[in-house]
Amino acid sequence: MTGTRLSRAPRLPASAWTAVAVGFLVLSLLPGASPLQALQPAPEYEPPERSDLVEVVERFSSDRSVLGRFYSVASPRQRDRMRDFYREWEARLDAMDYDGLNGEGKIDWVLLRNRIRYELDRIEVDARLESELEPILPFQSTLAELHEARRDLERVDPRESAETLDRVTRQIREARDAVRETMQDDGMLETGVELTPVVALRAVQRANELRQSTQQWFSFHDGYDPLFSWWVRAPWEAFTEEMEGFIEVLRREGAGIRPGEEEPIVGDPLGREALVLDLRNEMITYTPEELMELAEYELEWGTARLREASEAMGFGDDWHAALEHVKGLHVEPGEQTHLVTELAREAEDFLEERDLVTVPPLAREIWRMEMLSPQQQRVAPFFLGGEVVRVAFPTDGMAHEDKLMSLRANNEHFSRAVVHHELIPGHHLQGFYTSRYNTHRSLFSTPFWGEGWALYWELLLWDLDFARSPEDEIGMLVWRNHRAARILFSLAFHMELMTPEEAIELLVERVGFERAASEAEVRRSFTGQYSPLYQAGYLLGGLQIRQLHRELVESGEMTNREFHDHILKSGRMPIEMVRASVTGEAPPRDFEALWRFHPEIP
Repeated sequence: MTGTRLSRAPRLPASAWTAVAVGFLVLSLLPGASPLQALQPAPEYEPPERSDLVEVVERFSSDRSVLGRFYSVASPRQRDRMRDFYREWEARLDAMDYDGLNGEGKIDWVLLRNRIRYELDRIEVDARLESELEPILPFQSTLAELHEARRDLERVDPRESAETLDRVTRQIREARDAVRETMQDDGMLETGVELTPVVALRAVQRANELRQSTQQWFSFHDGYDPLFSWWVRAPWEAFTEEMEGFIEVLRREGAGIRPGEEEPIVGDPLGREALVLDLRNEMITYTPEELMELAEYELEWGTARLREASEAMGFGDDWHAALEHVKGLHVEPGEQTHLVTELAREAEDFLEERDLVTVPPLAREIWRMEMLSPQQQRVAPFFLGGEVVRVAFPTDGMAHEDKLMSLRANNEHFSRAVVHHELIPGHHLQGFYTSRYNTHRSLFSTPFWGEGWALYWELLLWDLDFARSPEDEIGMLVWRNHRAARILFSLAFHMELMTPEEAIELLVERVGFERAASEAEVRRSFTGQYSPLYQAGYLLGGLQIRQLHRELVESGEMTNREFHDHILKSGRMPIEMVRASVTGEAPPRDFEALWRFHPEIP
């Protein structure tokens, strides 16, 4: 018989059953006591009060989503429509009786107003970025209009459509020649725009978006309208050939991405002004420069603890040597999945023994495991997680050098510090709760809450002596230093103070990562689908929650379980609004972020 093996309760001897019966009898004689009550777990912490604005936020989210699907291609018309949408909602909020809302309703009001203001500002940033591409893609507005005409179900003029495509094709050819001439010269277009790899890659992404929308426009009419096909098919084929060739020129000669070669790491720096805008949206009152100072403080603190662990291991203050020793402490091939299972159960037991947070039995039951492929490990050299933990470890088909790198990067002590981050009490537990409580606040999701929660547990477990040995301490400290380095390199990159190559060196020298893992980490950070503050959100969000823990748990106002359960049940949002919810202090109508959460950077 195959299938899942069901665990059975151990058979108790008769004497044990007698003891149980006696215990029930004694309990039944206690005043007001019930044997069944005695077996019940501690009462579950009640979630925060239901917000008065749940339906309002849900309506905003639904309306915004449907507009995003309808106006799916960036254009002046799309931006005008979204401006109108956000201003309409801003007026609705202004008309509400703020003082009549309950505490959680006031939090949602502030969150929604904050999000609307951010989106209005982002429209202007996006318009500027699109205008910068006009010298490279002078045809972008024409193609966007074709998409909009199809979406609006306008009657198509086949001959006019053919002439439009023919004109665009000639523009593409001229733009391609201009790019080639520019790259052979000084990289400066006649319009004064410098064709850097960053600008070229941005143009590739925009051109691909337009190519896809134009493909949808053509497919909608082709064949269905025979006259359209008669006029447009030949110009369409010419357009497709020129567009694909132009995109390849931009990729190869502009961005330096060539077939058969390792792709360069080309990110898209946001600039300080837009970075400050994103920080305001996250309700962070520190400047980028102050956050880099904070990161340096945390990195120096972690390096000092590494030296202490190195001393305890007999390596003196040479923490790099101690780290090299730890990297060699990995399990044999085929054993990593079993190690992860043991580490996950160990973390769950640690939480339960100390009554730190409520872990529903169903959450413990349903998490699963998969292995990361060699291709996935190129951009994710360590674990990924949630309800499914994705484990990194070398496979038999990897090149020998790649195998060694993966073994060292996913050693036992690094892995021990990762598993609870990805599963329980980290991402899996928070996902379990946020799919059940205050789901409307997914609109306000932020890495400072999402990644910050999981990182906070690394900080708290360090404080609670979760490490069993100096080797465990090094495993925990490397990840902590890694997140401090992420603040440094992500903010510096977006302010154009650090290149991707310098970010790789930072991870190698000051964190101790393998070079291949460092390259994968930086590639993932700068070329993946991450917001500019995503990597900084890990440690910064964790530090925010830890400061809240100091204010409320270490002061004796709340228990650990009350504190953690409240955060999980109040939903995803910037941590300063978590603070308002957990303290019960509703924000004022004219709220502005003021909280300075790091005691060393006042």
